Amino acid sequence: MLVLAHISDLHLDGSARATERAERVRDRLRELPGHVDALLVTGDIADHGTEPEYEEAARLLGLRDGDAPFPVLTCPGNHDSRAPYRKALLGLPGAEGPVNSVQVFDDGAVLMCDSSVPGSDDGELDEETYDWIEATLDELDGGLPALLAFHHPPVALHHRLPDSCRLRHPDRLAGLLARRPEIAGLITGHAHTPAATSFAGRPLIVGPGVTWTLRLPWEGDQVADREAPPGLAFHVLDDTGRLTSHFRVVT
Repeated sequence: MLVLAHISDLHLDGSARATERAERVRDRLRELPGHVDALLVTGDIADHGTEPEYEEAARLLGLRDGDAPFPVLTCPGNHDSRAPYRKALLGLPGAEGPVNSVQVFDDGAVLMCDSSVPGSDDGELDEETYDWIEATLDELDGGLPALLAFHHPPVALHHRLPDSCRLRHPDRLAGLLARRPEIAGLITGHAHTPAATSFAGRPLIVGPGVTWTLRLPWEGDQVADREAPPGLAFHVLDDTGRLTSHFRVVT
């Protein structure tokens, strides 16, 4: 089986608060007595999309010195900026196109997809990204279950803030899922609240936020609960292609 840790929405901004919360989660993951196959980071890694914020993220996540005990897989969110993200986080030339990547394991594959739209808080998987997903799945030839990970959920989560800027054109994503039975589930962030639902007949899991937790309408008028501890998730993709998710807070 494939075991994936998952964090989202670090919003690193140079402040001691953001750094401390991200370090707390990182340390918890590195202290795990058991094995995880990878860490997924589903966007809004930086708060302002600047190179210094990504340099801090690279240090925290172990992307520069290679000291992370597992592969670290990332994708951008609406607060991220593609060129600085590529240059300072990934050590690549600072191009402006979508940032997509795939990691293939013995028991499954994870496609990290760019749903960011430069200049907008909305999300969209663009033509280049859909073409890349199709080509990547063609290369895998249906031999492994696959997870798609991106930032923006394609469904309403019943709060005005994330629902005001979710993934555009969800019908196109639904069409992809209908053609691709090997896609076992969808992993997203963006909403700052752990949530589990479904989309087009597949599991859709929303990871908790590191920086703050969304207060739902029936929990009060204040949107951001900045006192709630940061959260993380663990996703298990078993040998039947079934996805199971567990959520934790880090005190």
